[in-house]
Amino acid sequence: MRVSPKLSLVAAMMFAAGTDSTPASLSRRFGKGGDIIRGVNLGGLFVLEPWIKPSLFKQWEGTNSHVVDEWTYCATLGKNECASRLRQHWSTWVSETDIATLALLGLNHVRIPIGYWAFTVNNDEPYVQGQIPYLQQVLEWTRKYNLNAVLDLHGVPGSQNGFDNSGKMGEIRWQQAQENIDRSIQALMGLANIAARYSDVVDAIEVVNEPAIWGLSKQGIVDYYKRAYSAIRAIAPSVIIVIHDAFLSPAEWNDLNVAGWDNVILDTHTYHVFVKDRLTLSRDGHLRATCQDAANVRNFNTHLWTVTGEWSLATTDCARWLNGFGKGARWDGSLPWEMNGPVYSGATCSGQSSIGAWDSPTRVFFRQFAEAQMDAYEAGSGWFFWNFKTEEADDWNYIKLAQNGLIPNPPTDRHYSRYSLDSSHWNVKLNSPWCHE
Repeated sequence: MRVSPKLSLVAAMMFAAGTDSTPASLSRRFGKGGDIIRGVNLGGLFVLEPWIKPSLFKQWEGTNSHVVDEWTYCATLGKNECASRLRQHWSTWVSETDIATLALLGLNHVRIPIGYWAFTVNNDEPYVQGQIPYLQQVLEWTRKYNLNAVLDLHGVPGSQNGFDNSGKMGEIRWQQAQENIDRSIQALMGLANIAARYSDVVDAIEVVNEPAIWGLSKQGIVDYYKRAYSAIRAIAPSVIIVIHDAFLSPAEWNDLNVAGWDNVILDTHTYHVFVKDRLTLSRDGHLRATCQDAANVRNFNTHLWTVTGEWSLATTDCARWLNGFGKGARWDGSLPWEMNGPVYSGATCSGQSSIGAWDSPTRVFFRQFAEAQMDAYEAGSGWFFWNFKTEEADDWNYIKLAQNGLIPNPPTDRHYSRYSLDSSHWNVKLNSPWCHE
């Protein structure tokens, strides 16, 4: 049921020096789902990632091409051909049927990643534009099916993390030129104008996705957050502003002190496949680690409203090109960056990301893992699964997982775990069988 258009994503949140109690009292509720965000990312639409839609990159497989991201995709094809292919992609990757399905699955939000180049492109950049009409179409469908949307600035000039999902893989140069910061703000102003026009649908803007602290100055990130806040507020006064934890513990943001800030939420991302300590866990270990995540999220949420903006069911990094176009996996030892050999002797990627290859115990585990993670992230302000769908990687495909009973449908249909909320909502008691509090 649609709530009043003015009832947005999360309550007003005040950043105050020395605050160590719960966030400010709720004055508003999440747009369509009460006090909990339950959503998915529409990844791969406006920022290309080879592993999400391999068919876009398949022509370069096995060649000496350096096509690895959207920058090199367009640079190699040329602007005319790139624009032609991307218009076809933009018009088909997210369909009205997809949005209707997400609503039927009981979700209340979508997070929409988009790159700065949708708003500003320099002459020496290969990117093409034309994304905005397709974004507006997605927002129209989002409105029609009673969902809310978060607009996420997923890539900024110079790259904030060097990942392919920033638009340009390689060096982290975002803070190396003031022009990069200025153009990032310009893109945010473009997003704010869209948010203002779709104020009944867009209830939040994320000011930059995953700024990598190992290549950036924290003070520079904070300064950018301050400037982004002011720029957005001047255009969309009531929209929620989302800041990312920059791969720092969210606890490191507890002392953020910006007088006058409100309606701000912290985004943290939790995956089990990109670091050795998680990748090598047993199935029981994944569940128990998720219990610890729940305790951490609950603690963080008492200082800053915290949402888990990305998570998945993957326990291997076997999805084709997940680690970059043409690259292998840590799991089977074909990506030897962090491990000398596979996770264990004989580890194989065969069938790991294909739902048709999963036996009954694997299916049971994935359902348990989904419920445990939902419990954990609902100890905070909620979650966005990555991704709404994929071409090949089923452990990252929310729609397919939910339709096959491996993710609760609706999300509250928990078989293995239950969460309970006391009257203040924020004191969550996890009843997952793997959590002992």
